[in-house]
Amino acid sequence: MSSDDPDKLKGPGGLTLREIHEQVKKSAARDREARATGNAANPLTQPQSRWQRFVRYAWGRSGRR
Repeated sequence: MSSDDPDKLKGPGGLTLREIHEQVKKSAARDREARATGNAANPLTQPQSRWQRFVRYAWGRSGRR
């Protein structure tokens, strides 16, 4: 069972499995936070004009109607 030790097993990039696990946890936390804050996290985004909103409504995601 000593071969199952996450501190000794190496994964891709030479990281140990424990290090990979920690990186994945950090990444998931960042993604969760970014999703919760929405576009407020990016102050460079500009609000859509009425015309842009209308075009998105009229054409939608499925192309021309």
